[in-house]
Amino acid sequence: MNPCVRAIARISLLGALCVSSAPLLAYAEGPTLQVLGVAQDAGHPQAGCTKTCCTAVRDGRKPGHRVVSLGIADGEHRILFEATPDLPAQLAELSPSGRIDAIFLTHAHMGHYSGLLHLGREAMGAASVDVYAMARMTDFLRSDRPWSLLSTQGHISLSSLQPGQVVQASPRVTVSAFLVPHRDEISETAGFIIAGPKKKVAFIPDIDKWAKWERPLESLLDSVDYAFIDATFFADGEVARDMSEIPHPFVQETMEALSALPKRSRRKVIFIHFNHTNPLLDPDSGATTTVLDAGYQRARRGMSFSL
Repeated sequence: MNPCVRAIARISLLGALCVSSAPLLAYAEGPTLQVLGVAQDAGHPQAGCTKTCCTAVRDGRKPGHRVVSLGIADGEHRILFEATPDLPAQLAELSPSGRIDAIFLTHAHMGHYSGLLHLGREAMGAASVDVYAMARMTDFLRSDRPWSLLSTQGHISLSSLQPGQVVQASPRVTVSAFLVPHRDEISETAGFIIAGPKKKVAFIPDIDKWAKWERPLESLLDSVDYAFIDATFFADGEVARDMSEIPHPFVQETMEALSALPKRSRRKVIFIHFNHTNPLLDPDSGATTTVLDAGYQRARRGMSFSL
């Protein structure tokens, strides 16, 4: 096991992020981050959905979308953020050789950890892949079957993170975790700061409402070059159920809250984690035009960033 993955340090990194559409593996000169998926946990199309947003994908009129995940390539090292149901395809995109050095998990909702099963005996039969998560999450994975079998059979090596702890995830990339408020039935929910030699990125795919978080979103944006943030729903009324039971910040709410920021700050925001009903999945929708015209960004699979 790579000793640098185990090393822990505290560092502060600053810089402006460079965005490119070039393939991830083309960046030999430095670590890179790539968007591997953008959809909410159940993917797109979603099982049982008979709305046009999903039927148009099934009949080939629109493309589908993989579940939210980021990947990092640093030399020969490969790091995943989230273990989604789409892990086989996402790993193949990030690492054609199948190498995976570490996985960082935000929480125990289905789209963010269920892909761990692909590391097990019935699939890859991986050996001691480092898996990092907060304490309740790692306790759950150690104690609850079938997840516990991944540890006892040696497929993964679990490490509990403390808020603020910085992990040397690869030779030139560190990751630190922080807690965010979310529906924590099984585990707490983490966000991550991903830092390379020059650039820093925040990743918060799930949060309840910004007002519930002790840290102002504007403060986070001041500390990073880019922030991938929860955009599960575009607006209230998007699904036919009580949306207070699934409290995410609506994209419209986030844009309104940040509207007074200068464009250079709004440009740091990259909306991600779209429900199958979210019109931001469609690049030609009016919602997409509104977001882009307001100076924000919309995550797209294949986007890559030099760190």
